[in-house]
Amino acid sequence: MTEDTGIRKNETELEALAADVLEIARGRLLVNLRYMDVALTFHEREVYHGSFSTDGRVLYYDPVSVLRTYRESKEKLTRIYLHLVLHCVFCHPFIGPDADRRLWDLACDIASESVICELDLPCTRSDDDGRRRDTLRKIRRETGFLTAEKIYSALRKGELGSVDTVENLEQLFMSDEHSAWYSDDVQPPAVQTVLSGEPQPEIDEMSTESEWKEIAGQIEMEIETFAKVRGKFASSLVQNLRAVNRERYDYTGFLRKFAAVNETVKVSDDEFDYIYYNYGLQHYHKMPLIEPLEYREDSRIKDFVIAIDTSGSVAGEEVQTFLQKTYNILKSRESFHNRINVHIVQCDAQIQSDEVITSSEDFDRYLETKEIRGLGGTDFRPVFDYVDRLLKEGAFGDLKGLIYFTDGLGVYPPSKPAYKTAFVFVESGYNVPEVPVWAMKVVLRPDEL
Repeated sequence: MTEDTGIRKNETELEALAADVLEIARGRLLVNLRYMDVALTFHEREVYHGSFSTDGRVLYYDPVSVLRTYRESKEKLTRIYLHLVLHCVFCHPFIGPDADRRLWDLACDIASESVICELDLPCTRSDDDGRRRDTLRKIRRETGFLTAEKIYSALRKGELGSVDTVENLEQLFMSDEHSAWYSDDVQPPAVQTVLSGEPQPEIDEMSTESEWKEIAGQIEMEIETFAKVRGKFASSLVQNLRAVNRERYDYTGFLRKFAAVNETVKVSDDEFDYIYYNYGLQHYHKMPLIEPLEYREDSRIKDFVIAIDTSGSVAGEEVQTFLQKTYNILKSRESFHNRINVHIVQCDAQIQSDEVITSSEDFDRYLETKEIRGLGGTDFRPVFDYVDRLLKEGAFGDLKGLIYFTDGLGVYPPSKPAYKTAFVFVESGYNVPEVPVWAMKVVLRPDEL
């Protein structure tokens, strides 16, 4: 037997032994987390020289690291396996290219470890859990919720500087590599030396993300069923699942649902042929062969109502930011009529003000001079009664809709109005208020404003 043959044999034996050990770790978790049985199985496992990593479909591992970790502590290996699985369940690998990688990686590690600490399974316990719990309590005081998005936002704003340094937090919570998460890193760097020598399959990131979102939804439903029998579950687990499962919204696209079709005086570039037009001008005494099409239909917003909840529970800064974002969308060339009729109504338990905006200049002026009036209780009905009265008085030519910016804690009208209605909330947790069946609901994260 040659030396190379002996090395390959040893490598094959190590790979087989490491695979068995990983299966043991999975089995230990499955005994305690039956509701996560689907999540605990990766599509594939690939061997590479490095630590532990996953892109959501493949579990990358180094057999030597696996066996060394298992010999050091069975609990440590099981914990790492669960840590990797939670990254996938919470869709951590599927992040956009503009994220601060270091801070996002740390936020995701903290979120995963917070769940593991709260579950407190005997098969995942660590001597560092006491330190982690103390640190997590401090982080929760700053973020409210221990989800990756909340922690990442706090890290970017420097709000966790009083808790600890980024370096110390990484040492306490990091247990795997994240290089496989990012689109320009197709595989972890060390995966180029896959021992099997087989080419890596192409991974459809969108389908992988959809699969994990579906798994997250199944787990949340399973937890609701188990909780009825066994009581409460780890709050961080529930919060992170709700963060994954809540619907995402394109606010720009949402506003366009309220647009009115209007005929505008404008050349339709799609239908106008400049070649024949210019040919006629040059050869037939400035007589064009084809007249330009002067009219086209555009979906633009003209008659509209923006209602602002000015009760004490809605922050003035959020109101200002919401109005600015809405204005930035509305004033785009494809959304705004030259002359508009937008009513900005402030209301707590009663109508406090109504500012009529007829141009972009009016909107600019309003944003500069606006004062929040009210700060009382919350009742949505006065706004709808007021808008119904304006309709009867002929204040709108073609009212397309009403958007109500609120925290949702108020009294809704008993019946559906004659126009589209949407309630917009800024996420303060993951228990979003319910709205009537006839209304649309939009939930925005603070960083989406």
